[in-house]
Amino acid sequence: MNLFEKEAFVTKAAEEYENQSAEAVLKLAVETFPRLTLACSFGAEDVVLVDMLQKINPNVDIFYLDTNVHFPETYETRDRLEQHYGTKFVQVLPKLTLEEQAEKFGDELWKSDANHCCNIRKVDPLTDILGNYDAWITGIRRDQAPTRANAKKVEYDVKFGLIKFNPLADWTSEDVWNYIRENNVIYNPLHDRNYPSIGCTHCTRQVAEGEDPRAGRWASIEKTECGLHK
Repeated sequence: MNLFEKEAFVTKAAEEYENQSAEAVLKLAVETFPRLTLACSFGAEDVVLVDMLQKINPNVDIFYLDTNVHFPETYETRDRLEQHYGTKFVQVLPKLTLEEQAEKFGDELWKSDANHCCNIRKVDPLTDILGNYDAWITGIRRDQAPTRANAKKVEYDVKFGLIKFNPLADWTSEDVWNYIRENNVIYNPLHDRNYPSIGCTHCTRQVAEGEDPRAGRWASIEKTECGLHK
């Protein structure tokens, strides 16, 4: 598709699929784009999409951004999912190891310049991996954050030049957990310990009762997104 065709597809599909199920959106993605991938962080929304996708087409690539500083529970969730579905997720690593990053930019870059750290360990690797595809699937929900409130189920990702599918855009957290319980989906045990949104160990904390679900991400600085979806 050229840019005009992509924009026409998005305009039509966004309207047509707004009130359709997440599975219907996934089927559209699978049937339309052979070069398709799912971005998985092993959070609640993403394990739902992994389960759905395995039922629709288990051959679609699923990748994760391995920052080298995920929680042990996140890696364990990856391993359990791979074993359960008999699949292998694509590991995407930063160009710099943590040691090389520290040597070049100083120790604990996530404290001195969190945006730069996210760019090195997440955004740049994502840009590289998405260059292999025509469309990608994410677990974005509109009620997760103000920056995601206008997300469409099908949209054109200007940043990466791809079609972007957000099948769970209109889901609530309750919808996500209902699906997990009803389908016995494997999930990250950190969710049971007040980690509704899980990122890297250095930039994620538990959320107190009454706090916003994403309050535990980059809690000490004015930052709400790592740059993948903005």
